[in-house]
Amino acid sequence: MASSARPTIFLKRAYEEPAPGDGQRLLVDGIWPRGVSKADLQAEAWLKALAPSTALRRWFNHDPARWEGFRARYAAELEANPEALAQLRGYLVRGPVTLVYAARDEEHNNAVALRDYVLHGHRPARRHAGRGSGSA
Repeated sequence: MASSARPTIFLKRAYEEPAPGDGQRLLVDGIWPRGVSKADLQAEAWLKALAPSTALRRWFNHDPARWEGFRARYAAELEANPEALAQLRGYLVRGPVTLVYAARDEEHNNAVALRDYVLHGHRPARRHAGRGSGSA
């Protein structure tokens, strides 16, 4: 499946300035970031198919208490969408990727969950303490 080298995946809010080190910038939200122009975002692609479903996004509502449940449900949605994952992997083989997202919470959002899914597989790392979910 993957080469011996792990892909380089960065995360960045859509409201942060693009930087040369971002590599390929990919918007992974289902909704365009409010108040950000296409020129300002500088995304190579908008991968809407990788965004969580509207129902899942609304259920999660960026509630950290629902983080583990969100990750598990989102992983199931990703597994049901191999074409979208293949599109992302196509970018990853070409070099570093920055997953761009709009959420305010930098630790509990779909880009973090997507990055972790791609790097570590379908089983999210379980944290019993609840607070320390790493976003490496």
